[in-house]
Amino acid sequence: MNYNELTPEEERVIIRKGTEPPFSGKYYEHKGEGTYICKRCNAPLYRSKDKFDSNCGWPSFDDEIPGAVKRVPDADGVRTEIICSNCGAHLGHVFIGEGFTEKDVRHCVNSISLNFVSSKEGVNTQTAYFAGGCFWGMEYFFQNEEGVISTRVGYMGGHKQNPTYHKVCSGTTGHAETIEVVYDFSKTTFEKLARLFFEIHDPTQINRQGPDIGEQYRSVIFYMNDEQKQTAEKLIKTLEEKGYKIATELTKANTFWEAEEYHQDYYMNKGERPYCHFYQKRF
Repeated sequence: MNYNELTPEEERVIIRKGTEPPFSGKYYEHKGEGTYICKRCNAPLYRSKDKFDSNCGWPSFDDEIPGAVKRVPDADGVRTEIICSNCGAHLGHVFIGEGFTEKDVRHCVNSISLNFVSSKEGVNTQTAYFAGGCFWGMEYFFQNEEGVISTRVGYMGGHKQNPTYHKVCSGTTGHAETIEVVYDFSKTTFEKLARLFFEIHDPTQINRQGPDIGEQYRSVIFYMNDEQKQTAEKLIKTLEEKGYKIATELTKANTFWEAEEYHQDYYMNKGERPYCHFYQKRF
C-alpha cells in the first residue's frame, strides 16, 4: 500500500505515537465544513459536523466515520489509543464519560495526523455489507481492494441483541458473519465490490463455506438501498446464466454488530492467508 511522504515531525506523531503540543495544531479551532482525512493514507476519518469545542488543546470529535477509526489499548495501560483503521496511523486517544456532548465521547486528535477536505472538494463514501463464510477470509481480500477505505467484521441478520461470537456460533441468534466495507465511490463501485464478493467465496453453497458449516456462514448481500439490491440481482442473474446455482440471499441491511477485537484484521495481524477463501474468476 502506498502512503504519503511524512515530515520528521509528522513521523514522530503518526508513526512513533507522539503528541503535538496543546493549542498548537492547525485544526484546533478550525470551523470549516467538510471531512478530516488521514495525513498518511487519505482515508476519511471525521465529519466536521461531529467536531466540537472541548478547550482541551486538540481537535475534538464525538463520532467517527463508521469503520474508519480503530481503538486499541494504549501502551501506558490506562488510556485507549485511536488509530486509522486503514493504515494504522496514530491519531490520538478517545475518552468516555466527560459529558461534553450527548454522545459522551471525545476523540482527542492531533492536528498533525489530519488533512482537511472542504465540502466543495468533497469526499464521498458509501458502505456495503457482505457475508460469505468466515469473516476473517472475507476481510483479507477486501482490505487491499482499490477504493476501500476501511473494513470491520461483525454480525448481521439475526434476531438477538448484542450477539457474541460464542452465541452466533451456537446457531441460536440467526446472525451471519458479516464484513462491513466503507469505500470511496469516486474510486470504486458497489458492483465492482460485489463482483469480488462472488469471486472470493463459493456462492453456491448453503449454510457453509469450505469446512465451516452453519447458518452463520451463509452467503448474503445485505443491501443498503434499491440500487445495491438491483446490482446484486443483475450479478446473480449473470452467474445463473453461466450455469451457477446461486444460494446467495439478498436481505435488507439492519443493525451491524461489531465483532470482538481479536477478530478484526485477523489475517493482517497474523501474517497469514485464508484457509477457506481464494480468488476464482467467475465473470
